[in-house]
Amino acid sequence: MKKLKIFCTSINYYKLIDKLPKYIKPLGLGKNLFPSHWFDEKKGSNIAHLNSYYGELTGIYWLWKNKIQKMSKNDLIGICHYRKLWLNKNYETKQKFAISSLHSNLLNSKEILDKDFNNYQVQPIVFKNKNLLLDFEQIHRTDVLTECLNFLNNDYQNSFSNHLKGNKLYPLNMFITDVNSFEKYCEEIFPWLEKCLNLCLKKDLCKGYNIRLPAFLAERFTSFWFSQFKNKKNLSYARLGKNLLSNNLNKFINPLKIPLTFRMYPTIHKY
Repeated sequence: MKKLKIFCTSINYYKLIDKLPKYIKPLGLGKNLFPSHWFDEKKGSNIAHLNSYYGELTGIYWLWKNKIQKMSKNDLIGICHYRKLWLNKNYETKQKFAISSLHSNLLNSKEILDKDFNNYQVQPIVFKNKNLLLDFEQIHRTDVLTECLNFLNNDYQNSFSNHLKGNKLYPLNMFITDVNSFEKYCEEIFPWLEKCLNLCLKKDLCKGYNIRLPAFLAERFTSFWFSQFKNKKNLSYARLGKNLLSNNLNKFINPLKIPLTFRMYPTIHKY
């Protein structure tokens, strides 16, 4: 019987993550110390020293090298972030009048495992007046993504380039997939990302907001990679505010379980 594990990446310890459903496993990234019940990317084969450039991708690398060997090829593995959590379905509008809690609307692992879908992406951002390549160049003020296309083989160059001409971005490097597809994704993205990082460093691009430029490049590739699957479904997500993450507050209650906390979700971007 297949299982589902979602790994929640974070560079800091938040008590809230310990209160999430049991199928969500905390994964600490970067230089900070984490409790013994958290997974820690510094333990085992890792590229933790690249976290400032790669963001959550160093955690994905750690899972590839240290975790999937203990999982069945048919199991489902997913990524979320400390303040970006999967919801139970795809919503088109904010639930402004919902009286339920955010916790009760988080992804239901049983429902996922009972369905025939093996691949999930967060609902896309749809740009009205530009494509994904132009959006990247406007935000990051560089054409390095075009140059990085040359690091892929011809088949991927063409299909990735076509994806960038579209207007749907599946953001955040968040996905759920089967272990077999996860492994193939990692085999493609990490050799490419290493070349991207070297080019970005050579051009002195990784500074200021663009310190994580390789992670932003990876976001476009991840959007492309999982959008290829026909057996795929979109799910909404919630971006948590600082008040919900407060360690002081979470000493006493689980703020996600308070009624009415779902009324302003999901997180929807419109352009």
